[in-house]
Amino acid sequence: MIQFGTGGWRALIGEEFTKDNVRLAAQGLANIMIAEQVTDNGFVIGYDRRFLSDKAAAWFAEVLAANGIKVSFINKFVPTPIVMFQAKETGATYSACITASHNPADYNGIKVFIEGGRDADEVITAKIEQQVATLTAKDVKSVDFEQALEDKLITLINPMNEFVDSIINFIDIDAIKKANLRVLIDPMFGVAKNALQTVLITGRCDVDVINDGQNPAFGGLMPSPNAATLYRLKHLVAHEGYDIGIGTDGDADRLGIIDEKGHFIHPNEVLMLLYYYLLEYKGWKGSVVRNIATTHLLDKIAADHGEKSFEVPVGFKHISSQMEADDSLIGGESSGGLTIRGHIKGKDGVFASSLLVEMISVTGKKLSEMLNEIYSKYGYAYTAEGDCTFRPADRQRLYDRIYINKELPEFDREVERVSYADGAKVYFKNGGWALARFSGTEPLLRLFAEMEDQEQAEKVVSRLKAFLNL
Repeated sequence: MIQFGTGGWRALIGEEFTKDNVRLAAQGLANIMIAEQVTDNGFVIGYDRRFLSDKAAAWFAEVLAANGIKVSFINKFVPTPIVMFQAKETGATYSACITASHNPADYNGIKVFIEGGRDADEVITAKIEQQVATLTAKDVKSVDFEQALEDKLITLINPMNEFVDSIINFIDIDAIKKANLRVLIDPMFGVAKNALQTVLITGRCDVDVINDGQNPAFGGLMPSPNAATLYRLKHLVAHEGYDIGIGTDGDADRLGIIDEKGHFIHPNEVLMLLYYYLLEYKGWKGSVVRNIATTHLLDKIAADHGEKSFEVPVGFKHISSQMEADDSLIGGESSGGLTIRGHIKGKDGVFASSLLVEMISVTGKKLSEMLNEIYSKYGYAYTAEGDCTFRPADRQRLYDRIYINKELPEFDREVERVSYADGAKVYFKNGGWALARFSGTEPLLRLFAEMEDQEQAEKVVSRLKAFLNL
C-alpha cells in the first residue's frame, strides 16, 4: 500500500518501497495530471543520496514520459529545497523528490509538491492514494529513459547555480564578508554540502566539512540533526574555535545548530532566533506560524512586536498554507524545518543556515548571546520530548485511549483545555502544555511537554509515558 504521511510516502526498501510501487505512484500522479489538464506545465523531479534514489527517480520519470508529460530531471543528487525552488521558478503544477528525509537508512520514499513548489496537501495525496489503489502493474505505462531523452520527453537539468544565487541575493552577503566567520558543516552524508558551502564561501567564511561523501548507511546514524547525532560536530566546534556548527538532515530541508560553545541549539530556539532577529534587528513585519509541537515563546515574541502567532497541525503543508493566507514572515516546526517569506514555500536547511550566519554577522553577537537576549526579555521555557516505539498490536489500544476515550493522566496543575486537532494537546491554565501524537513518518508515538523548567517538562513526559504504559 502507498500511504502518505506528514512528509510524503516513506517505506522500507524492498518491502513497500519497490520498483513496482514507485511506478504505480507515478502512474497515479500522471492520471491526475491528465485529468486536471496540467500536463503541459511539465514536471520537475530530483533525488537525494539514499540507496535507490537515483534509480527510483528514473523509474518515476519513465512513467511520466510515457504518459506524455515532459520531465525536467535534475541529473545530480540535490537538496529537496532545490526541487521546490525549480518547481516554483518553472511554474510546474506538480513535482517530486525521491527521499525519505531523516528516516533510517533502510527507508526511502517520495515527496510530492504542488503549484509554487509547496508540499502537497491531504487532498492531493489522498487522490494519489485512491488512484494507486485502482491500478495494477498492467496499467502502468513506461518508456526507456534513454529513449525518452532522445525524444525530448525527459530533459536533464541542474538548477544548483540558480538556487544558490537566489539565497546569496536574499541575505546580506556583504555583512557576512566582513565578519570573517569560521563555520563547520556536517551534512550527515546527505546532500547539503555543495549548496551551503558555496553560499558561505561566497561570503568569505572559512568553511570546513565533516561526514561528507557517499554513504548509504549514513555512518550508522539516523540522518537527523539532533543533540545525539551531532556529537562530533559539537566537540569540534567547541575545541577548534568555530563560530557556528551547521548540521543538515538527509535531504537538507532541516537543520541542527551548534553554538560557539559546543551547545546544541534546539530547533525551537533556531526559530526564536530568526524571528526575533528579523523583527528586532531588521525591522521586518509579519506573523509567525508554528505547529502544535513547537514552542509558545514564539507567541510572546510576536505579541511584543504587535504580530500574530498561528498554531497548525504537524506537517509543513499546514505551515506553508497558513503563511500564504496571512502573508506570514516565518513558519517552522520543532523538528528543524522552517522557511521565510520571499523564499520557497517549503522548509530549507540551506537557506535557514545561511540566514543564521547573516544574523551573527549583522548583530556582531554570538549565538549564545542572542539566545540570552531573548530569554531575558521573554522568560525561559524548556521542551522535553519522548519518542516511544510500540508493537503493531498495541497501536489500536493507544489510539483508542488517546483519540476515542480521550483519557488523560492526573497532572499536578490545572488544565485549561484539550485539543484533539492533531493528537491530544493539553494546555495548562498557568502556562505550559503537553502533547501526545502518532508520528506521520515513522512507527512512533511522540510525546512533548513545554514547561517553565527542565524538571517540570521531563516530569510531564514521564507521566504521559507511565499512563500509556510505554
